[in-house]
Amino acid sequence: MSLLNKLTPGMNYQDDKYKATRKWLLVIISALTVLPLAPLINRYIPPLIIGNWNLDLTVSIILAAVFTWIVLRLFRFLLIPAVALLVLVLLYNQLTNGYGFKRIMSDYRTMVEQNWGRKSQKEIDLVLSPTIFEGPLAKTVKALQSKVNSQDSVVRNFSVEHSLDYFDEYHTKYGPIVRQLSLFKYINNHFKYVSDSERDEYFATPRETIQNGMGGDCDDHTILMTSALKAIGGHCRMVLTEGHLYPELYVGDEKAFERMQQAIIHLFSDQAIENIFYHEQDGQYWINLDYTAKYPGGPYLSEKAFAIIDL
Repeated sequence: MSLLNKLTPGMNYQDDKYKATRKWLLVIISALTVLPLAPLINRYIPPLIIGNWNLDLTVSIILAAVFTWIVLRLFRFLLIPAVALLVLVLLYNQLTNGYGFKRIMSDYRTMVEQNWGRKSQKEIDLVLSPTIFEGPLAKTVKALQSKVNSQDSVVRNFSVEHSLDYFDEYHTKYGPIVRQLSLFKYINNHFKYVSDSERDEYFATPRETIQNGMGGDCDDHTILMTSALKAIGGHCRMVLTEGHLYPELYVGDEKAFERMQQAIIHLFSDQAIENIFYHEQDGQYWINLDYTAKYPGGPYLSEKAFAIIDL
């Protein structure tokens, strides 16, 4: 037997081992490409809700896998440079508070919570409590309504500016509701509770609350929140309870509520969200925007009401 024939089996074994190693390495690199690529694609896919399942991130994973497979088949030599570039972009975004590894993990956690976590809880229907003080109550309602002002230039400019503070990268996915959620987050993050005097109840205009540094009581917060949201197209109402006033945002029908719910769970993933609380009547949904709520749809303080104030 010649020396070449003796060496060939060993060489073939080495070639097979190299090919197997390269194949597994490409599989691992492909998987590492799909994991960060899927949430990026998901930002541009509208919510896909079928029954109780939110499928948009699942679809994004499938699309990312298909894209990676095509690159692997046609442009294998580009896969490793592409992965390296993607990692560098994510590292840069992580350091500049952009879409980095932390956001990716948040997106995957959101997918799990949306599909298997507890998501919504209808609050007991608002019970309008009768009162012997109908005259003073009607006067209070009119006074509160008169303070809401979405046309004031200061209020309008404030609302537009802070509707752009957060979640702008998700506007393609969720649409105009990200502006409302951004504005809610800014107001509730910056509002500071300051009581009125013991003798007099003072209702501040939204302009006054903005100019005084975002301070006031529950009435002032509610007037500001409803005015600001109306200034960017939201539909709100006030709910007057015993010793408290809070705003609610009109979401729409059940389908619109599901979309809002998904956006809240996704965009407020830093909060421990167990339920999205809401009121529903005749198929129309309203969510709580109280200053006590850390996220839209947080728990209500009371289910009893003296008045529901439409605006």
